[in-house]
Amino acid sequence: MVNRYKISLLGALLMFSCLVAPAQKKQGYHAINSGIPWFDGKGNAISAHGANIIMDKGRYYLFGEYKSDTSNAFNGFSCYSSADLCNWKFENMALPVQDTGKLGPGRVGERVKILKCPATGEYVMFMHADDMGYKDQFIGYATCNTINGTYKFRGPLLFDGKPIKKWDMGVFQDTDGSGYVITHSGNLYKLSGDYKSVTEQVVKDMTQQCEAPAIFKKSGVYFWLGSDLTSWERNDNYYFTATSLKGPWTPRGNFAPRGTLTFNSQTTYVLTIAGAEDTTYMYMGDRWAFPHQNSAATYVWQPLIVKGTTLSLPGFRQSWQVDPSTGKWILSSIKGKAIAHTDTKSIQYSGKWIHSPKTDSLSDSRSDTRGASFSVSFTGTQIGFYGVAGKDGGYARVKIQDNKGKTVLSSLVDMYCNYTECSLKFLSPVLEKGKYTLSVTVTGEHGNWSDKKKNTFGSTGNFISVNKVLIQNQ
Repeated sequence: MVNRYKISLLGALLMFSCLVAPAQKKQGYHAINSGIPWFDGKGNAISAHGANIIMDKGRYYLFGEYKSDTSNAFNGFSCYSSADLCNWKFENMALPVQDTGKLGPGRVGERVKILKCPATGEYVMFMHADDMGYKDQFIGYATCNTINGTYKFRGPLLFDGKPIKKWDMGVFQDTDGSGYVITHSGNLYKLSGDYKSVTEQVVKDMTQQCEAPAIFKKSGVYFWLGSDLTSWERNDNYYFTATSLKGPWTPRGNFAPRGTLTFNSQTTYVLTIAGAEDTTYMYMGDRWAFPHQNSAATYVWQPLIVKGTTLSLPGFRQSWQVDPSTGKWILSSIKGKAIAHTDTKSIQYSGKWIHSPKTDSLSDSRSDTRGASFSVSFTGTQIGFYGVAGKDGGYARVKIQDNKGKTVLSSLVDMYCNYTECSLKFLSPVLEKGKYTLSVTVTGEHGNWSDKKKNTFGSTGNFISVNKVLIQNQ
């Protein structure tokens, strides 16, 4: 006969042991880290470029271009969601490649932006649609009844019955609920009440060039951000201000230190994070990595400093946190045991490497030999490395494998920069504590591209670099 008392006692003991067992360290990210590969909750690289973020029912939704590593053809618009802006869940392909038509195979789809229409409750998606030669451009739109559903492409956004023949674009929603579409060269269009057409051109040719436009508002002042036309190359982005959307718009110059190329990024959007105590204005920029835009292009998200009509990113915040409930942001430190690149007992080098004997911020071990690699075996929860980027930088293949040889994470890292700098190049999310091996390999490739005028940009070499490795054991 079964002793029910013993079973009940055993069950109680098991329940108690679960209650008092130490909590597992949460996997994922504890901060926003700019300019490095970013992984979603399933360990896949987040691909959402030319993006915007919209909050809906207390959750943030990120929409962007789901890029390809082989072509600039439209590959779908992705949707991710997050509660903290650090850890992202892939929701779905919000607008996949269409079977035929203007967003079908072999077409271009870029700069996707979402607005929720106050009048209808619909979610309206706007984008630049084009052919591969950029000669059939127009602003298109799609709609959906749910924010994370599959959007239906409706075709061109019409103004006076005609498509708006522009390319780089953004959106802005004013405090009164009015919606606007912004395009390159300083054009601003007011949307109809249902956001499905344009009723008025508010600003026409306010400036020359000015790609990647974004507008936000603080204390009655409108800020208009944009970049120069340098193809996939980064440049010093700039801004204008006005107290009315109709202008006049006053040029204010660069908002990041001159020569930093906006910390190697191009504007895509400014997210307003309004909390109970403060408001943070988050600059969202793309660090393009043509042609490997899916695997190697990263994001530069930074807290803007806004005072009166002055806008600035005074310094690069490698790691920072924002509390959506309070609206306040703080700097975050990247902790861990530092291993210098000269420590050849901890870092195993394979192939031909050039080792700098110095230990300053720009010293490194570097190689451009295809297949050369360095690796670090460690026990811990997180690993990252710093490296030196420059005009001769190439692509590095990064892998983390567990003690059974299974690949946990894999990514490309682009070490090209139009000036020499040393910064964090890779940081894994927090992993389950265990034994792992990080390996970083020279791919023997680098990015080059041409603009519409056939000017050539990009790297001159295939070098990858390591300055130091950081290992977190907790």
